Amino acid sequence: MKTIIDKSTEYGAESFIVGMPHRGRLNVLANVCRKPLENIFCQFDSKLNEEDEGSGDVKYHLGMSHHRLNRVTNKEIKIAVVANPSHLEAVGPVAQGKTRHEQECMGDTDGKRVMSILLHGDAAFSGQGVVYETLHLSDLPAFTTHGTIHIVVNNQIGFTTDPRFSRSSPYPTDVGRVINAPIFHVNADYPEEVVYVCKVAAEWRATFGKDVVVDLVCYRRNGHNENDNPYVTQPIMYKAIKKQQPVMEKYADQLVNSGVVTKEDYKNEIEKYDQICKKAYDESKNILVNKNSEWLDSPWGDFFTNKDQMKVAPTGIPEEVVRKLGVQASSVPDDLNVHSSLSRVLKARMKMVEERTVDWALGETIAYMSLLIDGYPVRLSGQDVERGTFSHRHHVIHDQNIDKKTYCQLNDLDGLFEGKKPAPYTVCNSSLSEYAVLGFEVGFSQVDPNCLVLWEAQFGDFANTAQPIIDQFISCGQDKWVRQLGLTLLLPHGYEGMGPEHSSARFERFLQMSNDDPSQELILQKLEIFGDDFAMQQLHDINWFVCNISTPANFFHAIRRQILLPFRRPLIVMSPKAILRLPEARSSFDEMIGDTEFQRIIPDNGPASENPEAVNKLVFCTGKVYYEIAKTRKVTEKEGEVAVVRIEQVSPFPYDLIRDEIDKYPNASISWVQEEHKNMGAFQYVEPRLRHLLMNMGRDEKVKYEGRFPAASPAAGNKQLHEQELDAFMSNVCNPDFY
Repeated sequence: MKTIIDKSTEYGAESFIVGMPHRGRLNVLANVCRKPLENIFCQFDSKLNEEDEGSGDVKYHLGMSHHRLNRVTNKEIKIAVVANPSHLEAVGPVAQGKTRHEQECMGDTDGKRVMSILLHGDAAFSGQGVVYETLHLSDLPAFTTHGTIHIVVNNQIGFTTDPRFSRSSPYPTDVGRVINAPIFHVNADYPEEVVYVCKVAAEWRATFGKDVVVDLVCYRRNGHNENDNPYVTQPIMYKAIKKQQPVMEKYADQLVNSGVVTKEDYKNEIEKYDQICKKAYDESKNILVNKNSEWLDSPWGDFFTNKDQMKVAPTGIPEEVVRKLGVQASSVPDDLNVHSSLSRVLKARMKMVEERTVDWALGETIAYMSLLIDGYPVRLSGQDVERGTFSHRHHVIHDQNIDKKTYCQLNDLDGLFEGKKPAPYTVCNSSLSEYAVLGFEVGFSQVDPNCLVLWEAQFGDFANTAQPIIDQFISCGQDKWVRQLGLTLLLPHGYEGMGPEHSSARFERFLQMSNDDPSQELILQKLEIFGDDFAMQQLHDINWFVCNISTPANFFHAIRRQILLPFRRPLIVMSPKAILRLPEARSSFDEMIGDTEFQRIIPDNGPASENPEAVNKLVFCTGKVYYEIAKTRKVTEKEGEVAVVRIEQVSPFPYDLIRDEIDKYPNASISWVQEEHKNMGAFQYVEPRLRHLLMNMGRDEKVKYEGRFPAASPAAGNKQLHEQELDAFMSNVCNPDFY
């Protein structure tokens, strides 16, 4: 690693992003990054409080960022080691995303100044599919980092399994052949040969801007961990290893026999390093606090300074801005040959602008544009995102007669507003990967808190394949890795009779992982303590925001709020399918301008709200099912008797606003309606919160559930059964006596 860094620095590299598993990590932190030894020892001292080190994860999972002088080239360099979980290769795409964004921030278009180094174990490199997914990002225009150097520590045993049972190829590095990367196999017992190979690898990367693999053929002297007995599972191999002279002793003998050093010189070097370690250990006893910033792999500098944590900048914008952006989103250059169906879409958008309304696609586009003109870069990636899975977005318009001629309205904002230089917009169809691509976007979003980064799943349930990234980096980012993350996930969700594979984004999983406590005592306490600041305090305390939004205007505000908050949390959106084109789901400009803001709930604004005493049923719901309920209520002529409240931000739960709604309708029974099956969706999360609120208000009643029965499969497999299920529970929604 030292050779690669030294040689790459000669070729102009200034910043090195390192992704690696935990094995050998302390060695890298101490001897490659030169993290002060006393800080490393202190981090293992049990006297440290939890707030000083996050949730207290395995210490060698944490990352770091360190500036130091490279004594070979006499240049200042930065080395950042990315925090990673025990999912050994999950860190690979994260490091790549971080590298790419840092390159963009530095204007490093060919990767000469910022580069990534990934370390791998032999079994993980050959066995974990995310390696293949990450390699296939290496040359994609919106994902390339212009060459990564991969170092594979090939100790010929993975966990307790030897190569005969852990891979089907001669070498663990054969997976690198899929991108034609040169692969150097070198005997790690010969340090000078390793140094030579690493110089060639650095030169290759600097010359061609392509990935290269160094396969260190070596062995593990101990077992799977330092206390393991490897003889139990690899007796023959470990008898041979026991006879093997350690590499440092072997190389020292070679130097002594060559007359380069004496045995005394060798002993003195060993003793000198022991003294350095001992001195650092003694000094670590005097360190009372180890600051979080010392373990951050991408510090955000002054982002948090001079910000009131209880205030968010207004998310509404002037009407003239909405109109101008709407016109721009509906226009294309005269010399672009647009597909006839897309011409109709653009004309319909222009008509909406004239009528002062937006549908979902136009509201989303204006939200991004409004951030771009204020200088906030936006990046959206995923499968089909340029057009949109449901042919609604169309952010990249293709000329029908000229190959590769495209147009993006969001990158044509120059001159639209005097004195404003728009930030760049990146929208890119990814490879057919969820795990690596989402990991890449996590790394990308770690670099700059002022860049809005979004990943959209083709269908919400496809996020299943990226679950390790969601579990290990996104849901617990601040708690576990001591860092905030503003990444937004758009997960198309909704029951339209398309079957179990394309209906559910598994809403319930994200709610289950929210750290929002439903304790009734805690709810009351927080409502009383924080008062008007309750909503902001909730946002500050939660690990992420989980929303199921039903109007384009509210989505517009959610997106703008995401970047204008004084802190960062991930945003999970159950984004719509049917609502994309539903006429009832359009929003007026009035909901996006002036002092308008994100609505955590949308109260009933019809006849029921005008005479609340007459309402006998109060229905809470979230997302698309609202429009089904509204239709049923109208047909059954119950608009004055049944009030419907939409919960747009489900977590953190809007206790204060829900309490006001329950208060408003004193004679109404309380129901929760959802289109998902009873064991799915938001019911298990919402029910105890509603029940505790009712108890706090002196109402001893249960929350009625109205929706589909429990099931193992997320949705019905045919349209007819889907309609039957919907009709069955909708027939009860407007019946106040239904239990």
